[in-house]
Order: sequence, then structure tokens, then C-alpha cells
Amino acid sequence: MSLESKVLSKEIQQILYDNGKTLGTAESCTGGRIAESIISVPGASNYFKGGIISYTDEIKERILKVSHEVLEEKTAVSEEVAIEMVKGACDALAVDYAIAATGVAGPGGGTPQNPVGTIWLAYGNRETVKTFKLEEDNGRDMNLIIATNKALKLFLEFLGECELSEE
Repeated sequence: MSLESKVLSKEIQQILYDNGKTLGTAESCTGGRIAESIISVPGASNYFKGGIISYTDEIKERILKVSHEVLEEKTAVSEEVAIEMVKGACDALAVDYAIAATGVAGPGGGTPQNPVGTIWLAYGNRETVKTFKLEEDNGRDMNLIIATNKALKLFLEFLGECELSEE
């Protein structure tokens, strides 16, 4: 785990804890790395309820309630699936906010439509979900580090933009 992810997780902790809000994760290609970063900060149990590693479409559908039709039409590596993963995690984990990641970390598994390095990140709450697409292949390990840090950074920015900063 990188120092950057620990620093970002500490900043997320301060905002969520101070405002009594909760967080969960729904991860596919990152395999729990986002959750691992969040719980690296002592006291994370005060706001982090858990994570769902939905490595297969079956788990995305059954636990996160991602639409079968969307998975068939768009594939698991899509903005639409990432959005549904956030909403599904908010419901399944009963949290205020969620962060999700789905993509192709590599080295194999890429397609012309979604080459290796394509990772969709999503973050938000039931009402507002934002997304970001990573498209560069830096090798599996770096792809996962970059995705984890970017997801945490984007979520922290989202928290700064939303109503928490005004309460």
C-alpha cells in the first residue's frame, strides 16, 4: 500500500467521522485494495462498514443488484456497471457513500473495446454517482495502485464538493 493511499484515507476519515457518515466499497479488479487502504487508518470501524469484492458478474448481480441486461449489453467493464455497483453497495451495506472499481488490470483479459488498463471508478451516494475512466496500461501492479489512489482521491474531492462541507 502506498503512502499516498494512507494519506488520502486519513483525510477521508476526518470528514466522514466528523460528520457521522458511513462508507463502503464494491470492488472487482482492485480486489479489496481500496477497502484495505481505508482500514489502514486506526478508527476506520467508526465509519467504514465493509466491502464487497464482486470479481464475477454473478456476484455483481446477486449481491450488488447490477442489472443482468446492463452486464450483457455493456460488459462488466463499463461506466453503467460502475454506477450500479456504487448504488448497490450503498444498499447492501447500508452506507451513506460507496466507492467502486471495475476493469481489466491485466496482463490478460483485454478486448478491443476494453483493452488492458481500462478501469472504471465510481463514487458517491444513492442520489449522485460520479465516474472516472482510466485507460493506460502500466502493468498489473501499477494499474491497481493507480486505480486505488485515484479512487480515493476522487472520493475525497467529492466529499469536499458535497453538502458535508457546508454543514
